[in-house]
Amino acid sequence: MVQKVYSDAAAALDGLLHEGMTVAAGGFGLCGIPETLIDALVASGVGGITAVSNNAGVDDFGLGKLLRTRQIRKMISSYVGENKEFERQYLSGELEIEFSPQGTLAERMRAGGAGIPGFYTRTGVGTLIAQGKETKDFDGETYVLERGIVADLAIVKAWKGDPYGNLVFRKSARNFNPMAATCGRVTVAEVEHLVGPGELEPDQIHTPGVFVQRVILAIANEKRIEQRTIRQEAA
Repeated sequence: MVQKVYSDAAAALDGLLHEGMTVAAGGFGLCGIPETLIDALVASGVGGITAVSNNAGVDDFGLGKLLRTRQIRKMISSYVGENKEFERQYLSGELEIEFSPQGTLAERMRAGGAGIPGFYTRTGVGTLIAQGKETKDFDGETYVLERGIVADLAIVKAWKGDPYGNLVFRKSARNFNPMAATCGRVTVAEVEHLVGPGELEPDQIHTPGVFVQRVILAIANEKRIEQRTIRQEAA
């Protein structure tokens, strides 16, 4: 078997980074984001990144760290509302952005991973999202052509993984991580729990190891809540 387990994030990313690369990052909001690998990207200093992600993190967490160090040139994302540095860079013309509706973004990643170069969807028809894109009518309805996404590198975070790269995600972390894992030319996964061969129930595996080339044990596992809402008890 090919050795997929690396000692740390820097070792796992060695030889994979270059200026102007496209990086697909898993996670949903601040849930299930590859914190350890993001820190390694920050430390590497690689720049001009096109980042593909559901979100842009917050100012001091997630992809927000790469925005703070000006390593991201362009964001392809569906939600960026919690990041003031993102807003500042975008409004000042320092950052390019390509908005993609949430489901469309997930499907673009999935399509890229499945070898599908494009697909038609009704989402975004008649809006700014569809401007400049090809449209086609099917059964009397207009659809817009969206391109599949293939990234130079995909970084994902799983709850459990084994030495073969088989991954299990937990709850909301399953929203984008499985699609991101398939769309990278090389995929590096960080896992909270690295288990031995045969310890994962085959029926519970969400991403087969064929999609994952490198695995590390995550050392950053902060469970942040984007917006904490509590109920006020009546006096």
